Amino acid sequence: MYSIPYKPAIEFKGNLLTLMVLHLLECNNEKIAKQLAEKISQAPGFFQHAPVVIDLFAVQDNEEENEEIDLPELVKSLRDYGLIPVAVRGCNPQQHEIALSLDLGILANTKSVRPRRYLESETVAAPAPSASKIVTLPIRSGQQVIALEGDLIALSTVSHGAEILALRHIHIYGALRGRALAGVNGDEKARIFCLQLNAELLSIAGRYLVNEDFPKNVRGKAAQIYLEEDSLKIQAL
Repeated sequence: MYSIPYKPAIEFKGNLLTLMVLHLLECNNEKIAKQLAEKISQAPGFFQHAPVVIDLFAVQDNEEENEEIDLPELVKSLRDYGLIPVAVRGCNPQQHEIALSLDLGILANTKSVRPRRYLESETVAAPAPSASKIVTLPIRSGQQVIALEGDLIALSTVSHGAEILALRHIHIYGALRGRALAGVNGDEKARIFCLQLNAELLSIAGRYLVNEDFPKNVRGKAAQIYLEEDSLKIQAL
């Protein structure tokens, strides 16, 4: 008889994953719902089907009595807008049980860094060694290209509906028509460079701009995008 070599069907590995983190800064449910609607309306495609971690650290010390976050209603709102809540962090024992009843994961209660924005990108992992990723073919609609070990260099066009993400800088030697997200681990010194700017969305370290907010003098031109005083700046090259 021949023995069949054992071949595992599954394997657990740690990984570097980019997640959207919703930082709750107060417990006013009406105010939260309003600001959430405003934020998502600015870039609905960016948030569609995006996994979200709900951060509750800032509201645990809320001094206002008789006010607490309605976690089930918040989760429902996020799902109604097309986001996918996956976990909570910074929760108390009661919120822990509620989260589990909503099929959410529980992340370790390690004190988070003070949030800069109401809704921003973070990474849940340690940074990887720097190494560039070069893409020679056009990046077509529906494709997602990720460089989580350094810069991403695209030698052709990034089409509408495509998305590119990089741990550090993004260089596009062609037209940028899709979405470009640099510094996805929170690197505020990351930059985006392209020869023709017609992007749907630009993001660096979680701060973003949608096409409607681009200055007219940089549209269709070579440009660089960078952070200055916590805001995205677009400069023609």
